[in-house]
Amino acid sequence: MRFLLYNICYATHGNQRKFPLIGMLGRTHDHLDEITEFIRPLDPDVIGLIEVDNGSYRSGRKSQAEKLAEELGHFHSYCSKYGSTSRWQQIPLYNKQGNAFLAKDTIHGEKFHYFERGMKKLVIELELEDVTIFLVHLALSYKARQEQILHLYHLVKETDRPYILAGDFNSFMGEKEIQLLMSASGLQNADKDRQPSFPSHKPRKHLDFILHSPEIKVNKFWMPDVQLSDHLPLVVDFEVLDV
Repeated sequence: MRFLLYNICYATHGNQRKFPLIGMLGRTHDHLDEITEFIRPLDPDVIGLIEVDNGSYRSGRKSQAEKLAEELGHFHSYCSKYGSTSRWQQIPLYNKQGNAFLAKDTIHGEKFHYFERGMKKLVIELELEDVTIFLVHLALSYKARQEQILHLYHLVKETDRPYILAGDFNSFMGEKEIQLLMSASGLQNADKDRQPSFPSHKPRKHLDFILHSPEIKVNKFWMPDVQLSDHLPLVVDFEVLDV
């Protein structure tokens, strides 16, 4: 099975290269097409997308997750990254920002969890036939991020299936920030070389992770050298072991 994790920056990176900071406000249709054409030949079975626009003015009022799913022939699951009672849900543009899964095969179940701390609170739990995948985008604040990591530990320990925990952890100190989580849960880093993923043009920070339980065997891991976002994509080929 092939899993792709990609923070696509709302498909605005092309605008950002021309207009730093305000680039995220630009329209994204053409750039999303470039991302689609990058993903297509990879032929991933599952895609975890961070920073997806669900239909603001910048995406032409269309859901990026839905458009990608249609183009690739996948099922999809999307949710806003802010809790339903969050004040950010009342602000245009922000209330269309979230994360999403795309999957070739039928989605057997999905759950949406929310952290107590942080601006970005969403955890998507996707259940496929043989594996469960958790998708996260953690807080920029170190203290909030540490509380979220503790919450994640309790969340993943509740599953009795092989699982993957993936996302943009915003861990500015790299794997050091999640060592306790990994040790306590038995999670392993698919990226054995601890390669940096941000910024894509000259990676220096190890922000994005694909972690997995011991029942999962990683056959191949790589980061394609593409600059369609400010993050590099992460790709892993894996199989679930019979234990």
